[in-house]
Amino acid sequence: MMDKLVVMYLYGNRLFGPIPEQFGVLGNLEALDLHDNQLSGPIPYQLGNLSKLIALDLSQNMLSSSIPVSLFHIVGLLTIDLHKNYLNGALPDEIGKLLQIIFIDISSNHILGSLPGSFGQLQTLTDLNLSHNLLNHSIPNSFANLTSLKSLDLSFNDLSGSIPVYLARFKDLTTLNLSFNKLYGQIPEGGIFTNITPQSLTGNSALCGDSRLGFLPCQSNYHSTNNRHILKFWAIGIVTFVGVGVMCLYTVIRKWKKRETTVSSSGMVDMNNHMLVSYHEIVRATDNFSESNLLGTGTFGKVYKGQLSSGMVVAIKVLNMELEQAIRSFDAECNVLRMARHRNLIRIISTCSNLDFKALILEYMPNGNLENYLHTESRQRLGILKRLDILLDVSIAMEHLHYGHCEVVLHRDLKPSNVLLDENMTPRVADFGIAKLLFGNENSVVSANTPGTIGYMAPEYGSNGRASMKSDVFSYGIMLLEVFTGKQPTDSMFVGGLNIRHWVNQAFPERLVDVVDENLVQDLPNPMDNFLVPIFELGLLCSNDIPDHRLTMKEVVVTLNKIKKDYVCSTAQQDPMP
Repeated sequence: MMDKLVVMYLYGNRLFGPIPEQFGVLGNLEALDLHDNQLSGPIPYQLGNLSKLIALDLSQNMLSSSIPVSLFHIVGLLTIDLHKNYLNGALPDEIGKLLQIIFIDISSNHILGSLPGSFGQLQTLTDLNLSHNLLNHSIPNSFANLTSLKSLDLSFNDLSGSIPVYLARFKDLTTLNLSFNKLYGQIPEGGIFTNITPQSLTGNSALCGDSRLGFLPCQSNYHSTNNRHILKFWAIGIVTFVGVGVMCLYTVIRKWKKRETTVSSSGMVDMNNHMLVSYHEIVRATDNFSESNLLGTGTFGKVYKGQLSSGMVVAIKVLNMELEQAIRSFDAECNVLRMARHRNLIRIISTCSNLDFKALILEYMPNGNLENYLHTESRQRLGILKRLDILLDVSIAMEHLHYGHCEVVLHRDLKPSNVLLDENMTPRVADFGIAKLLFGNENSVVSANTPGTIGYMAPEYGSNGRASMKSDVFSYGIMLLEVFTGKQPTDSMFVGGLNIRHWVNQAFPERLVDVVDENLVQDLPNPMDNFLVPIFELGLLCSNDIPDHRLTMKEVVVTLNKIKKDYVCSTAQQDPMP
């Protein structure tokens, strides 16, 4: 009888669709593990009926909606892992009812709002990971009660306020990551902060007090009456000085009005609210820009592999300052990466900037870019499912750029070489050097003088320089056709009036097997048309010559999700034991 089931391990399969509500009747279940599937929809509220549940793992799926409050009523729960889904909403105060909990991982979701004060009731908690979400406000004082913590990761959120001093008193805390938030003030001393690495605090430029980590000393406070009098005296002097300085500044501004750089007294500019990296550190990290460390050359500069003094391996994008557009490229990339954060977008770690040198320090992607995997024989073969995964992640990243902010981010140069792959082959959209910010609706356009890449540019963009969200969709459509045909849009076979879209369109829908990448034939389900027709139809719709006839990125995500589910279902039926 199913009601006597104690453990259920179905992880690492090709399961898709919603989690059955009927699981809630398995009253004796102590462990439920469904991680690493393609499950979607909300987490059933009925799972809260599993009163004997000790371990719950629903991570690495496509689950959405908010986390049901009922889960936090399972008082005997020891571990809960929901990382890498699309869960949203706020964490409820009921989380404080998990009085026996040891492990919580809700990272890489879309959780927002404040950290509940009820966290302080989880005094048995040893591991807490809430990174890569949208959490804001300060770390609550109730966290002082979490004295059993061994690992705490709150990185890549929007947390503000100071770092709580009590964290230095946690004797068991050995791992702490607070990077890429909006924390400010003095870094505590002692405890975990004695040996903490720069990576754990980077991305909080308003922190101070530890030069070992690259932060500036904290300014002294002035409390005495004498100091206040001194400040008043200096204020009068400063006002007089400013009056004279304004005249001098006016002359300087006129002299340098054509220069698009910003200088600080140290020659470094923290343009992304990240910890500064000096020019000398970059020279050392790249072995004086050695060719052996060169990863690639782009329109505006070169990218090197380097190892910072902290031990972190990074990619260092050095701009060619002889090109006027390189400075605009640097500013554009900084602005976009500062605003848009997503697990499928490249992350900026730091910057280095002065009048004569500009560089972006980015996370290093050990598996290179998608173009190399498609067109280099030495690389491992990418199967259909992996190509679908990559294209789906890229579409989700583009949807985030288009709809995730009050300002629309236009990439304007989407192509396989700008899709980088991390150690797990997860894609990160990169190279925002010609990106544009756009206010308005889906039909808004912006003038863009800098061209994109031939073969991927939408017709209206290439002819009159008018870019929109639909021009990004066109580039995505061409990339999708390239991924599933194995042909670059600049292939020598495309001459005269023939291009990759016309070539596929001529074969659609009866002869698609003639254009599909021969490396994928062995992966095609039977009948293959059930897969080939919708995937190539999506590419043709996105790359339509008329912008209004193209899909939106939201529609692309929905369509590609369905294509992937149908493919997984069809292959599972042919191979019931994956």
